[in-house]
Amino acid sequence: MTASKSSFNIIPLEYDIFVGMDVDKRSIAVTVYDHNGKVDSFKTSNSAVKIINYARKHFAEKRVAFAYEVGPTGYGLYDQLTEAGYKCLVVSSSSVPTPSRSRVKTNRLDSQRIAETLRGGELKSVRVPSKKYRHLRHLIHLYNTVSKHSRNCKCRIKALFLLEEIPYPNMSKTDHWSNNTIRRLETMELEAPLRFKLDVLLEDLRHFRQQILRVKKEIRRFCRSDQDLADSICYLMSIPGIGWTIASHLLARIGDWRNLNNVRELGDFIGLTPWENSTGDDVKKGNITRAGDSRLRNMLIEGAWTASARDPEMKEFYHRIFSRHPQDRAARKAVVAVARKMTMRIFRVLKDRRLYIPAEKYKINHRPSDKKRRPTAPKDASTLCRTRKYVLKRDKKYSPVFAGSLAR
Repeated sequence: MTASKSSFNIIPLEYDIFVGMDVDKRSIAVTVYDHNGKVDSFKTSNSAVKIINYARKHFAEKRVAFAYEVGPTGYGLYDQLTEAGYKCLVVSSSSVPTPSRSRVKTNRLDSQRIAETLRGGELKSVRVPSKKYRHLRHLIHLYNTVSKHSRNCKCRIKALFLLEEIPYPNMSKTDHWSNNTIRRLETMELEAPLRFKLDVLLEDLRHFRQQILRVKKEIRRFCRSDQDLADSICYLMSIPGIGWTIASHLLARIGDWRNLNNVRELGDFIGLTPWENSTGDDVKKGNITRAGDSRLRNMLIEGAWTASARDPEMKEFYHRIFSRHPQDRAARKAVVAVARKMTMRIFRVLKDRRLYIPAEKYKINHRPSDKKRRPTAPKDASTLCRTRKYVLKRDKKYSPVFAGSLAR
């Protein structure tokens, strides 16, 4: 039961037995392989205890690795297998190779494919979140569900006015669906059936708005109760364009920040990187991949509009990308590029555990661009001595600025 060095994949030579499982609500289809071939295949009830007892009974002196596809049953099987000391990978269904001409799909065949690819070392596990991040995901999912119900209710109210050809009350952008607007809808004179339907829809709208407030308060309370979550949200909110809502959604989807490896993977995870189909000298790049959570990606793009307006560095970057593309699509391309650049800042503040500090707060004297560069000084002994003294004096002056910035 020796664990692999990586928590996301295994080295096949470090294990003797490879167990593939296909899990549904009531049962688990199990296929067992070793390095020589298939050992066993059976079906049992959905119980991790039975799987653990089977492994201890038949492979007590051998190193066993398990794998199963992530699904609606969650991570309970993973938790119990890892607590028992076994290595377990939770893989996405798209990462398990399937023959293109295969027309037969059963739980037994799925477990067999998982065991075969596990033995070949081709499976890579998803990053299983810890308990607190799972709980945060539940709250964020509830918030998104209630918000969707509220939006649907508003659409039904507008659809009622459109269907009956009733002029809808004029609303400004600042007064859109405010309490004043709802009071105007409550006092409108309509026919009895329409009035009754509108009152029911307004009651639903008030209910969902109260639910949204309740869920928001609970998410804030939950995040403040954990110091690691509170610090992470504080670091994320220091980035221009990211508020409390986007920060909490990011943490719920990313999970533990310690699992982040490089600065590019976050943009790929959210789906902000361009797809590419290149071969030889022929390079073809297209739109973004749109992988991952579309809701989080849309929220981050909305935050990019704010960042490009408030952050001078992002504003300059936005206009630089804007000038490279045709007028009809330049804004979309530029704001997506700003969102991807924001993922790099997100990665940096989470890994360094520090606040983001805008570039203009660094007190560095830059040479004006309109002046000509001075000619290179002669490399005689007296000039080199004066240059060294200037460099030492400059470093001594500005080093506290950088040190204080990193400390913050």
